[in-house]
Amino acid sequence: MTSPIDIEGGGASVVVDGTPGPETKSEPVKLAGRSPGQLMWLRFKRDRTGVICAVVVIGYFVVALLAPLLVKLSGTDPYTLYGQDPTYADKPVLDEFGLPLGYLGGVSGDHWFGVEPQYGRDLYAMLLYGMRTSLYMALGITVLIMVTGILIGLIGGYFGGRTDYWIGRGTDFFLSFPQQLFFIAFMPVVTSFFVNPREETPTYFRALAMLIVLWLLGWMGMARLVRSTVLSLREREFVEAAKVSGASPWRIVRKEILPNVVTPILVQFTYQLPSTILSIAFLSFAGVGFVEPTPDWGRLFAAGARYAEQDPAFMFFPGVALVIFVLCFNLLGDSVRDAFDPKSGR
Repeated sequence: MTSPIDIEGGGASVVVDGTPGPETKSEPVKLAGRSPGQLMWLRFKRDRTGVICAVVVIGYFVVALLAPLLVKLSGTDPYTLYGQDPTYADKPVLDEFGLPLGYLGGVSGDHWFGVEPQYGRDLYAMLLYGMRTSLYMALGITVLIMVTGILIGLIGGYFGGRTDYWIGRGTDFFLSFPQQLFFIAFMPVVTSFFVNPREETPTYFRALAMLIVLWLLGWMGMARLVRSTVLSLREREFVEAAKVSGASPWRIVRKEILPNVVTPILVQFTYQLPSTILSIAFLSFAGVGFVEPTPDWGRLFAAGARYAEQDPAFMFFPGVALVIFVLCFNLLGDSVRDAFDPKSGR
């Protein structure tokens, strides 16, 4: 039978069968605290779906960044007309009707994803360069949208009163525009102000015009989300305590409020980026975005719609690539949300 432990002076004396054992010194247990960011990262790493989707999304951006190198490995480029250039007459890729030779749109050792009907351009090179154009342009537009929405939402939500009222009315004004119809109608107007209609519109100017239109009509959702979050935070005790201590509004917003709106901002970013990519693709598909010969995801779908009856395989690789990217980014957004807020677990 074991006797109770006798604790004396910070040590422990164990008595077994009436004989006191050696005194041992107890050491304090050190508990390592974790920040909210560390806890979020630990929860995210346990989400296998989120990790896989994050790897896929990062892989897309890496592939887009290395597109020139990867295209060189295939020995092709997105601008050469392999079906019309006499230099490649000894390696025909199109038949007499202008359709790709071979199976699945002309897939071969020279053209890994096949070729474009009528022209014979390499689809692998066009897709990689199209991803490069769409992804990095969408990333820039999304960052502008997020920054603008965060600033406007913080100002309106924190200061309230007349400031919030007029910001709210301005937001409602921009929300009143039908976005897709406005994209189609406004893009030619923007270009006609600066480019002679008889001249070809430069690609950089088309990119700038799309950036302006998508930015001006895209920040409102982020602004409303941040505003509603700030309105609930500005009445909390820690904000009132900061005001009583004499902290400036800028310090309160930067130190007390902004760290508490990081979660909705990150989640909204993961939804906004694929939405922006689809908007860019829509503009190019409608003929008011990127045009020939600039490679772009939307232009590939526009070309695929023309070739759907003769060569349905032309749409396969661009379509699969876009679906995988948008799906993984949306699933990544769900995983980020769950990692920040474990109570919302699926």
